[in-house]
Amino acid sequence: LTFLATWMVVLPCLSKAAPALGDGERKPNEVIKFLEVYERSFCRTIETLVDIFQEYPDEVEYIFKPSCVPLMRCAGCCGDEGLECVPVDVYNVTMEIMRIKPHQSQHISHMSFLQHSKCDCRPKKDVKNKQENHCEPCSERRKHLFVQDPQTCKCSCKFTDSRCKSRQLELNERTCRFVS
Repeated sequence: LTFLATWMVVLPCLSKAAPALGDGERKPNEVIKFLEVYERSFCRTIETLVDIFQEYPDEVEYIFKPSCVPLMRCAGCCGDEGLECVPVDVYNVTMEIMRIKPHQSQHISHMSFLQHSKCDCRPKKDVKNKQENHCEPCSERRKHLFVQDPQTCKCSCKFTDSRCKSRQLELNERTCRFVS
């Protein structure tokens, strides 16, 4: 137990930030050429540090060492604002992570994480939904009482005449209210 505790104190001191691709070859005030910027910013897999709690949000009773893991994830720009960089091929990778339950226990355990191996620019989901729902929302004051036909975009009252008649009432279609 003391070996692990000592190792956890020494480990952060031994590690240092890894330079970004090509940073070691650059002069401090050098301007990076457009083509290189463009090529390096396009949608692709890139090593990303991901917080373990982001992947395992329900495991709040533990402290993880390390608290984040290096994973290949899709990132970058697409040539159109209607597109987003998304994974099209993924696989699981298992890593050894120290799980610490404060004042109780600590142990190395195997944890599985999703790695992205191939990315592509695909239509954004919200753009697709907007195209599918081409209707303007119902403008009636009590919107929750109306339903909209997705084909014709017509708004009509949820209630039916038969429901009203069973209560000896009439339906005002415009206001979607029962009247006596």
